[in-house]
Amino acid sequence: MWGEKPYRSLDYHLRERFGEKIYKVSLDGGMTCPNRDGHIGSKGCIFCSAGGSGDFAADRRLSVTEQIDSQISSLKDKKNARHYIAYFQAYTNTYASCSYLREIFTEALSHPDIVGLSVGTRPDCLPGDVVGLLSELNRTKPVWIELGLQTIHEKTAGYIRRGYGLPCFDSAVHRLRQEGLDVVVHTILGLPHETADDILQTIEYLNNMDIQGIKLQLLHVLKGTDLAADFLAGRFSVMSQEEYTDLVISCLEHLSPDITVHRLTGDGPRDLLIAPMWSTRKRSVLNALHQELKNRGTWQGRLYTAPYPA
Repeated sequence: MWGEKPYRSLDYHLRERFGEKIYKVSLDGGMTCPNRDGHIGSKGCIFCSAGGSGDFAADRRLSVTEQIDSQISSLKDKKNARHYIAYFQAYTNTYASCSYLREIFTEALSHPDIVGLSVGTRPDCLPGDVVGLLSELNRTKPVWIELGLQTIHEKTAGYIRRGYGLPCFDSAVHRLRQEGLDVVVHTILGLPHETADDILQTIEYLNNMDIQGIKLQLLHVLKGTDLAADFLAGRFSVMSQEEYTDLVISCLEHLSPDITVHRLTGDGPRDLLIAPMWSTRKRSVLNALHQELKNRGTWQGRLYTAPYPA
């Protein structure tokens, strides 16, 4: 049904849409976050590094075009790629004037090797004029919006200092979908004191939302964060690789098959990562996860019909 995998992967989705392998290039639009500049808070979310989740993005001192070219250059050394998605990743990428956003997003979409735009942001940073701009750009090349939800549980949201309530998220998804924009939701698996049932409740909630994609992000404990202070004080523990594998598979079993899975784990900068250290072996982690999926065979009518990668 979805090639080699019993879920709708991002790679499958992009090949289906564009007819070829597409890679994302991570960009920095030079913005900050209302959870950092004092509008909502000054310390950011409890898990977020000083790089605002853009630790792998290009140098913000470069123009958008220069950032794209630098990222493409590094990818071409490793992969036989021709076209790319421009991913504004660092901090909150709609937290600026509409005129500035028009300038940088248009520049990205004007690049001849860019076939689409992905914008990472918060649901409380989507004023009407910005949503209108994104809708307008979506008529030129595909645009999707990545919203950091992490969890539906308000107690956990308070602990991680998310800074907005669930109704704000619901409203943002509704307004984006009214304008025909695809929505990708970020979740974090392994947040302190959340059980597997709590996490599956988040998945079931999202099944009932009109979203097109999801990221299942492993919780990383990074140096310099308040989350790291709690971890080092013994206030919570991180999952083993086996526990994470079981949890991801449970999430996939519960997830609507129409939702594209953009991520099954995640990268933590090696120089910042405290735990879990097994996550640095990303390829082997994914291979082990895929092998376990293969071993379990079927669920909800999803059956392997093609060889699975080693």
